Amino acid sequence: MCSQISESEQEQLLEKLEVFKIKGKDKQGRKILRIIGKFFPARILSVDVLRKYLEEKIFPRLGKRKFSVLYVHTGVQRSENFPGISALRSIYEAIPMNVKENLEAVYFVHPGLQSRLFLATFGRLLFTGGGLYGKLRYVSRLDYLWEQVRRNEIEIPEFVYDHDEDLEHRPMMDYGLESDHPRVYDVPAADSPVSMYSMRCIL
Repeated sequence: MCSQISESEQEQLLEKLEVFKIKGKDKQGRKILRIIGKFFPARILSVDVLRKYLEEKIFPRLGKRKFSVLYVHTGVQRSENFPGISALRSIYEAIPMNVKENLEAVYFVHPGLQSRLFLATFGRLLFTGGGLYGKLRYVSRLDYLWEQVRRNEIEIPEFVYDHDEDLEHRPMMDYGLESDHPRVYDVPAADSPVSMYSMRCIL
Protein backbone atom coordinates (compact mmCIF):
# COMPACT_ATOMS: atom_id res chain seq x y z
CA MET A 1 0.00 0.00 0.00
CA CYS A 2 1.31 3.47 -0.78
CA SER A 3 -0.07 6.78 0.42
CA GLN A 4 -0.75 9.57 -2.09
CA ILE A 5 -3.21 11.65 -0.06
CA SER A 6 -3.15 13.04 3.48
CA GLU A 7 -3.95 10.89 6.51
CA SER A 8 -7.21 12.71 7.19
CA GLU A 9 -8.28 12.25 3.56
CA GLN A 10 -7.48 8.54 3.80
CA GLU A 11 -9.65 8.23 6.92
CA GLN A 12 -12.48 10.13 5.25
CA LEU A 13 -12.22 7.82 2.24
CA LEU A 14 -12.57 4.74 4.45
CA GLU A 15 -15.67 6.27 6.03
CA LYS A 16 -17.18 7.26 2.69
CA LEU A 17 -16.59 3.87 1.04
CA GLU A 18 -17.91 1.99 4.09
CA VAL A 19 -15.20 -0.62 3.75
CA PHE A 20 -15.79 -1.55 7.40
CA LYS A 21 -19.28 -1.46 8.86
CA ILE A 22 -20.66 -2.90 12.08
CA LYS A 23 -24.27 -3.82 11.54
CA GLY A 24 -26.53 -6.82 11.95
CA LYS A 25 -26.06 -10.12 13.74
CA ASP A 26 -25.44 -13.70 12.83
CA LYS A 27 -27.84 -16.44 13.86
CA GLN A 28 -25.96 -16.93 17.13
CA GLY A 29 -26.78 -13.33 18.04
CA ARG A 30 -23.24 -12.00 17.56
CA LYS A 31 -22.48 -8.57 16.12
CA ILE A 32 -21.15 -8.55 12.58
CA LEU A 33 -18.24 -6.53 11.23
CA ARG A 34 -18.84 -6.42 7.48
CA ILE A 35 -15.81 -5.83 5.23
CA ILE A 36 -16.21 -5.22 1.49
CA GLY A 37 -12.90 -6.13 -0.14
CA LYS A 38 -13.68 -4.48 -3.48
CA PHE A 39 -14.03 -1.08 -1.78
CA PHE A 40 -10.66 -1.30 -0.02
CA PRO A 41 -8.43 1.53 -1.41
CA ALA A 42 -5.17 -0.39 -1.16
CA ARG A 43 -3.23 1.78 -3.61
CA ILE A 44 -3.65 5.01 -1.62
CA LEU A 45 -4.09 3.80 1.96
CA SER A 46 -1.18 3.48 4.38
CA VAL A 47 -0.96 0.65 6.90
CA ASP A 48 -0.55 3.16 9.74
CA VAL A 49 -3.74 5.01 8.83
CA LEU A 50 -5.66 1.77 8.56
CA ARG A 51 -4.43 0.55 11.95
CA LYS A 52 -5.31 3.88 13.55
CA TYR A 53 -8.76 3.84 11.95
CA LEU A 54 -9.48 0.33 13.23
CA GLU A 55 -8.19 1.15 16.72
CA GLU A 56 -10.23 4.34 17.02
CA LYS A 57 -13.39 3.70 15.01
CA ILE A 58 -13.97 -0.05 14.82
CA PHE A 59 -12.52 -1.98 17.77
CA PRO A 60 -14.15 0.22 20.49
CA ARG A 61 -17.58 -0.28 18.87
CA LEU A 62 -17.19 -4.04 19.01
CA GLY A 63 -17.01 -3.79 22.78
CA LYS A 64 -16.17 -6.81 24.89
CA ARG A 65 -18.72 -9.16 23.39
CA LYS A 66 -18.29 -11.97 20.89
CA PHE A 67 -18.57 -10.97 17.23
CA SER A 68 -18.21 -12.31 13.69
CA VAL A 69 -16.61 -10.91 10.54
CA LEU A 70 -18.36 -11.04 7.19
CA TYR A 71 -15.67 -10.53 4.56
CA VAL A 72 -16.91 -10.13 0.98
CA HIS A 73 -14.08 -11.03 -1.42
CA THR A 74 -16.14 -10.49 -4.58
CA GLY A 75 -14.35 -8.29 -7.13
CA VAL A 76 -11.01 -8.13 -5.33
CA GLN A 77 -8.10 -7.67 -7.75
CA ARG A 78 -4.49 -7.98 -6.61
CA SER A 79 -3.40 -4.77 -8.38
CA GLU A 80 -6.31 -2.64 -7.15
CA ASN A 81 -7.66 -3.52 -3.72
CA PHE A 82 -5.42 -6.20 -2.18
CA PRO A 83 -3.20 -4.69 0.55
CA GLY A 84 -0.39 -7.24 0.26
CA ILE A 85 0.81 -10.04 2.51
CA SER A 86 3.10 -7.99 4.76
CA ALA A 87 0.39 -5.36 5.27
CA LEU A 88 -2.16 -8.02 6.18
CA ARG A 89 0.18 -9.51 8.75
CA SER A 90 1.01 -6.09 10.21
CA ILE A 91 -2.68 -5.24 10.55
CA TYR A 92 -3.51 -8.59 12.10
CA GLU A 93 -0.67 -8.31 14.64
CA ALA A 94 -1.96 -4.86 15.66
CA ILE A 95 -5.36 -6.22 16.63
CA PRO A 96 -5.64 -6.32 20.45
CA MET A 97 -5.67 -9.83 21.90
CA ASN A 98 -9.08 -9.33 23.55
CA VAL A 99 -10.56 -8.49 20.12
CA LYS A 100 -8.98 -11.58 18.57
CA GLU A 101 -10.35 -13.73 21.37
CA ASN A 102 -13.87 -12.34 20.93
CA LEU A 103 -13.84 -13.10 17.21
CA GLU A 104 -15.88 -16.27 16.79
CA ALA A 105 -16.14 -16.73 13.01
CA VAL A 106 -15.01 -15.20 9.70
CA TYR A 107 -17.50 -15.76 6.88
CA PHE A 108 -15.44 -15.49 3.68
CA VAL A 109 -17.82 -14.86 0.78
CA HIS A 110 -16.83 -15.83 -2.79
CA PRO A 111 -13.28 -16.93 -1.90
CA GLY A 112 -12.20 -18.23 -5.32
CA LEU A 113 -9.44 -20.74 -5.97
CA GLN A 114 -6.46 -18.39 -5.56
CA SER A 115 -7.48 -17.12 -2.13
CA ARG A 116 -8.23 -20.67 -0.95
CA LEU A 117 -4.80 -21.84 -2.07
CA PHE A 118 -3.11 -18.81 -0.53
CA LEU A 119 -4.79 -19.31 2.84
CA ALA A 120 -4.20 -23.06 2.78
CA THR A 121 -0.49 -22.41 2.17
CA PHE A 122 0.20 -19.32 4.29
CA GLY A 123 -2.85 -18.86 6.51
CA ARG A 124 -1.49 -20.62 9.58
CA LEU A 125 1.83 -18.76 9.30
CA LEU A 126 0.33 -15.31 8.77
CA PHE A 127 -2.47 -15.42 11.29
CA THR A 128 -0.88 -16.93 14.38
CA GLY A 129 -2.34 -16.02 17.75
CA GLY A 130 -6.08 -15.86 18.23
CA GLY A 131 -6.60 -18.88 15.99
CA LEU A 132 -8.02 -16.87 13.08
CA TYR A 133 -7.28 -19.53 10.48
CA GLY A 134 -9.42 -22.06 12.31
CA LYS A 135 -12.34 -19.62 12.39
CA LEU A 136 -12.56 -19.21 8.61
CA ARG A 137 -15.83 -20.33 7.03
CA TYR A 138 -15.77 -20.32 3.22
CA VAL A 139 -19.10 -19.25 1.73
CA SER A 140 -19.27 -19.96 -2.00
CA ARG A 141 -22.89 -18.75 -2.43
CA LEU A 142 -25.04 -16.18 -0.67
CA ASP A 143 -27.70 -18.82 -0.02
CA TYR A 144 -25.21 -20.55 2.29
CA LEU A 145 -24.51 -17.25 4.05
CA TRP A 146 -28.16 -16.84 5.02
CA GLU A 147 -27.90 -20.12 6.91
CA GLN A 148 -25.45 -18.34 9.25
CA VAL A 149 -26.40 -14.65 9.07
CA ARG A 150 -29.69 -12.78 9.51
CA ARG A 151 -30.36 -11.70 5.95
CA ASN A 152 -32.62 -8.72 6.66
CA GLU A 153 -29.99 -7.09 8.89
CA ILE A 154 -27.07 -7.11 6.44
CA GLU A 155 -26.50 -4.84 3.43
CA ILE A 156 -24.86 -6.64 0.53
CA PRO A 157 -23.88 -4.60 -2.58
CA GLU A 158 -25.67 -5.42 -5.82
CA PHE A 159 -22.48 -6.51 -7.61
CA VAL A 160 -22.16 -9.36 -5.09
CA TYR A 161 -25.61 -10.67 -6.02
CA ASP A 162 -24.69 -10.35 -9.71
CA HIS A 163 -21.51 -12.37 -9.23
CA ASP A 164 -23.41 -14.95 -7.22
CA GLU A 165 -25.80 -15.38 -10.13
CA ASP A 166 -22.88 -15.76 -12.56
CA LEU A 167 -21.44 -18.51 -10.35
CA GLU A 168 -24.76 -20.33 -10.41
CA HIS A 169 -24.66 -20.42 -14.21
CA ARG A 170 -20.91 -21.05 -14.50
CA PRO A 171 -19.90 -23.04 -11.42
CA MET A 172 -16.45 -23.90 -12.80
CA MET A 173 -15.46 -20.28 -12.05
CA ASP A 174 -15.25 -21.36 -8.40
CA TYR A 175 -12.29 -23.58 -9.21
CA GLY A 176 -10.47 -21.32 -11.64
CA LEU A 177 -11.30 -23.65 -14.53
CA GLU A 178 -13.41 -21.03 -16.26
CA SER A 179 -12.62 -17.33 -16.61
CA ASP A 180 -15.01 -14.73 -15.19
CA HIS A 181 -13.94 -12.30 -17.92
CA PRO A 182 -17.05 -11.26 -19.88
CA ARG A 183 -15.33 -11.56 -23.28
CA VAL A 184 -15.03 -15.28 -22.80
CA TYR A 185 -18.76 -15.75 -23.06
CA ASP A 186 -19.73 -13.11 -25.60
CA VAL A 187 -20.34 -14.53 -29.05
CA PRO A 188 -18.10 -12.65 -31.50
CA ALA A 189 -19.52 -11.07 -34.61
CA ALA A 190 -19.11 -13.00 -37.87
CA ASP A 191 -16.38 -10.63 -39.07
CA SER A 192 -14.64 -10.42 -35.71
CA PRO A 193 -11.08 -11.80 -35.48
CA VAL A 194 -11.71 -12.65 -31.82
CA SER A 195 -12.49 -16.32 -31.29
CA MET A 196 -14.35 -17.72 -28.34
CA TYR A 197 -12.10 -19.09 -25.64
CA SER A 198 -12.66 -21.19 -22.57
CA MET A 199 -10.30 -22.92 -20.18
CA ARG A 200 -12.44 -25.98 -20.70
CA CYS A 201 -10.94 -26.29 -24.21
CA ILE A 202 -7.54 -27.16 -22.80
CA LEU A 203 -8.64 -29.53 -20.05
